Amino acid sequence: MSWLLNLYKTYESNLDRVGEIEKKYNDQEFTLLPVSHTTQNAHIEVAVTQDGRFHSAKVVDKSDASTLIPCTEKSASRAGKVISPYPLHDKLVYVAGDYSEYAGSSADKESFLAYIKQLEEWAGSPYAVPKVKSIFNYLSQGRLIQDLVDHRILCVDANGRLLDKWDKKDGPSASEKPAIFAVVAGGQESAFVRFNVYSPDEILTAVWKDQEMYDSFIGFYQELLGNEDICYVTGKQLPATDKHANKIRNSADKAKLISANDSSGFTYRGRFTQSNEAASISYEVSQKAHNALKWLINRQGKVIDQRVFLVWGNDALYIPDPTEDSFAINTASPARTVVKSNTNQPFALEVDKALDGYRSDLSSKSDVNIMVLDSATTGRMGVLYYRNMDKDLYLDKLKKWHSTCVWQQRYQRNNQEAVFLWGAPATKDIAFAAYGPRANEKLVKGLMERMLPCIVDDTPIPRDIVTSAIQRASNPVALEKWEWEKTLSITCALINREEGLKLALDTETNDRSYLFGRLLAVADVLERRALGEETRSSNAIRYMNSFSMHPERTWMTIQKSLQPYQARLGSKAVYLSKIIDEIASKFKVEDFNNRPLSGKYLLGFYSQRHELYQKKDSNENTTAEE
Repeated sequence: MSWLLNLYKTYESNLDRVGEIEKKYNDQEFTLLPVSHTTQNAHIEVAVTQDGRFHSAKVVDKSDASTLIPCTEKSASRAGKVISPYPLHDKLVYVAGDYSEYAGSSADKESFLAYIKQLEEWAGSPYAVPKVKSIFNYLSQGRLIQDLVDHRILCVDANGRLLDKWDKKDGPSASEKPAIFAVVAGGQESAFVRFNVYSPDEILTAVWKDQEMYDSFIGFYQELLGNEDICYVTGKQLPATDKHANKIRNSADKAKLISANDSSGFTYRGRFTQSNEAASISYEVSQKAHNALKWLINRQGKVIDQRVFLVWGNDALYIPDPTEDSFAINTASPARTVVKSNTNQPFALEVDKALDGYRSDLSSKSDVNIMVLDSATTGRMGVLYYRNMDKDLYLDKLKKWHSTCVWQQRYQRNNQEAVFLWGAPATKDIAFAAYGPRANEKLVKGLMERMLPCIVDDTPIPRDIVTSAIQRASNPVALEKWEWEKTLSITCALINREEGLKLALDTETNDRSYLFGRLLAVADVLERRALGEETRSSNAIRYMNSFSMHPERTWMTIQKSLQPYQARLGSKAVYLSKIIDEIASKFKVEDFNNRPLSGKYLLGFYSQRHELYQKKDSNENTTAEE
């Protein structure tokens, strides 16, 4: 119940945002829903006058279709042929009194009668506002479809029935396809209608954006709630509910986090006779917690193949995301850190500076919530991972991750110039390094979930992930150059997290894998300098996969192939040849063998190559200055 309680607290601490329209990066609108409200995609908008007469209608564009509507417990979870009307906006079968004359059968009249009775109760209650009464006065006339047909919003055939699909031979003589067929998924009878009120004297707030309308229905519906029980979340005696919200990830999402409809067969697995014996949750808590969750997902959730990764704080919503890279946690322009030390301390200091802002934004009692959601079926959703942590502990864990799983990475944001910085990779990039850029989303989301404990609990990285990344980094001929370079950087970060080695080139270590990696790097640089403008891969790169499996045998082949390039470079090759001799002299006789190399050879390869390129750039700059 802790996740429900923290979502409830989040809602309570953001009451000033209820009903406030916000926009996502794609301009799609969302809001923190009021209690007893949900969202639905509308297809038709009908405006009525204040005295309850038809004014106008239009087909709603898909970009403006999302509509905030009042709902009851039953209507929020309705399914199948059960008659459960929404209180105000709904499908034609509910809101149109003349529906059976244009579609369906006489039995559909029951849907309208249930709808109009419910709306009449609201319009006649002390909580009713003029807009509700105007809409009720119009709909009680039972002529909605007739008005829509007269204004050419809906189309009928020769028999006066709604068309199932558009055919140029039917309906109006105009050859242009009516707009309604571009927005509804099925026939016209499936159209969802929202209502507005028009005034010639003033511009009224749209019904679905009017705070007064929200308060009106909330007050009315609260009077109808009963069946009080102990709420397991708050511990208070409150009106309970066994019907909980869906549409958590999007407006078409039918999966629920809480459901208790096993009333036949294995009824509650034989443990209870009623669902509330397992857990009782109040209507208010359920509504507020689910609405807060929907809002947070729209606002800052990360959705991959319908799996939601969400991080938030109760009093400060934005929290550094553990799945992001080091560049993302620093809102300021990061400095280009140069590795001069053989320790991780400089990076720990940089990360600490970046996280200090978050520490000051959060109160002393603030907690951090990490949640992963997914659904196995269309109707059931589960919490795959949930942690509630003290904010200082969380930021300390984040600091350790970004200062230990560190290597030089290529970062680029918002089409800005790419920069090479030392930091930790994003978990999504780790997935691509391990499985390739064309890995399906199921693999990616699975890896991201497995990496979370490594970051927030400081557990070891799963061995299969590191092994897979090493294998791909050891096979550069199978990858594009940019892809291999990125994979190599990420793999080095993963290995460094495991081994805790020095970031700069370590000339003192005698580890055989590290030394073999250094040899391979010098061979690659030497041949590249001899090739000059030629873009083909060096022998060191081509033989890299074989080298990792049989280093002694493959090194003999690579060294023989270096001789022509050493001759071509002449005296320029002396320096690199001396480095090869120096590295080779560090081997113990028994270590120079064909035993497969560990991932450390990639660290030796990258560090040695980076060191040689830095020295070359430094020498060229010195010569230019002279």
